Amino acid sequence: MSIAIGPYIIGTPVILAPMAGVTDRPFRQLCRRQGAGLVVSEMVTSDTRLWNSRKSRLRLDHGGEAEPISVQIAGGDPAMMAEAARENERRGAQIIDINMGCPAKKVCRKAAGSALLRDEKLVAEILEAVVRSVSVPVTLKIRTGWCTDSRNGVTVAKMAQDIGISALAVHGRTRACGYRGQAEFDTIADIASRVKIPVFANGDIASAQRAREVLDYTGAAAVMIGRAAQGRPWIFREIGHFLATGEMLPEPALEEVRDILLAHLGELHRFYGELMGVRIARKHVGWYLKTLAGSESFRKTFFQLESAEAQHASVHEWFERRITRGAQAA
Repeated sequence: MSIAIGPYIIGTPVILAPMAGVTDRPFRQLCRRQGAGLVVSEMVTSDTRLWNSRKSRLRLDHGGEAEPISVQIAGGDPAMMAEAARENERRGAQIIDINMGCPAKKVCRKAAGSALLRDEKLVAEILEAVVRSVSVPVTLKIRTGWCTDSRNGVTVAKMAQDIGISALAVHGRTRACGYRGQAEFDTIADIASRVKIPVFANGDIASAQRAREVLDYTGAAAVMIGRAAQGRPWIFREIGHFLATGEMLPEPALEEVRDILLAHLGELHRFYGELMGVRIARKHVGWYLKTLAGSESFRKTFFQLESAEAQHASVHEWFERRITRGAQAA
């Protein structure tokens, strides 16, 4: 079930979707350890003049990451996108991913992300400029179209293949849908049947069984997991194991969840520094704890903590109480 993206072989058909504010280096590394076959960075603006900000510098930091390193860029100007691609290749990117899937208003207002799907000529110009500008594979992420009356995903996919895009991720909603309603996979199936490059199906895939159903239905080469990995990074090993064996892995024990979460906390604090790391850790811990019953009051307490040491100690203590109660009940 391996997938070729240029010279790189992706051994597991489960990929971490790029998510702004989520798929930072600590989270990408964690998801790789938990079985993701490929991870994609948060999108980086194509305006290299803005790369001196602390936010951009952190997004461009790929130190210690497992190969291949895939970096997503976003923008609406072909020349700027080409420059951003070249500079990312120079900095070590081994795959360049183009964002034409983000539905966020602040991105679409700049004629980037999924807004580009309204202008197929501009789509072609951007793809051609980026592919010509680098020697590494270029991938593309799109939605099924701009709105339900304009599902042009098949047209864009065929265009992308002809221009030289190496793989295509498709989210099963239009730009107008945002994240509302259910993802549809008929368009993704249509795309996968009409192109020879690998297609990654994305949208509402939150379990191993659902991943199997989507792959069977669409004929896609892989599934791409986004929001379902927030607080459950072990979903990658669950899906990978089920696809390979047909067997479901048991849910991780509390002890393992504790260890994964504490390690993730430590990496966030080291990567961002204490002040910023503490703030960013809050949302990640909130996602982990949402999957555990009886965590509501602790989450409220945790969000008030202001130091890395206090965050680490409180998480450790909360899990120890839960583990002890479980042992006593047994």
